[in-house]
Amino acid sequence: MSTIVKIFIFLLFSQLLNAQTVSGQDITVKINNLESNKGKVYVAVYDSEGAFLNTRLQSTMTKITGNSCEVTFKNIPKGVYAISMFHDENDNNKMDSNFLGIPKEDYGCSNNATGFMGPPKWEDAKFEVKDKSITQIITL
Repeated sequence: MSTIVKIFIFLLFSQLLNAQTVSGQDITVKINNLESNKGKVYVAVYDSEGAFLNTRLQSTMTKITGNSCEVTFKNIPKGVYAISMFHDENDNNKMDSNFLGIPKEDYGCSNNATGFMGPPKWEDAKFEVKDKSITQIITL
């Protein structure tokens, strides 16, 4: 095999490997001051106002250590996002609420957004992902 053919094959494989590289940033979510280490925490990322608190872009759950936890969502494209989380303290895979619909378990959103007489608003929870990875800290 000639040197030119070898170089061509090398360049072709290099381009294929680069094409498979996913471009995007990481969103790390740190959650502090959880009431206990019991259960787990569910964390979700939303990519629009219409999807916020309804249709997740990505989600995960994690265990709690020292009344805090951390998750990272990888390869998130540039854009505007919001995070929500809840502490499933009794491990029943849902956020429990009382007869009025008020949550009985800890919950929070990006930017530490809070709602008044209802859930937090997209405008308060949204943040932008640009050219570098970011960290959102939710303090309960």
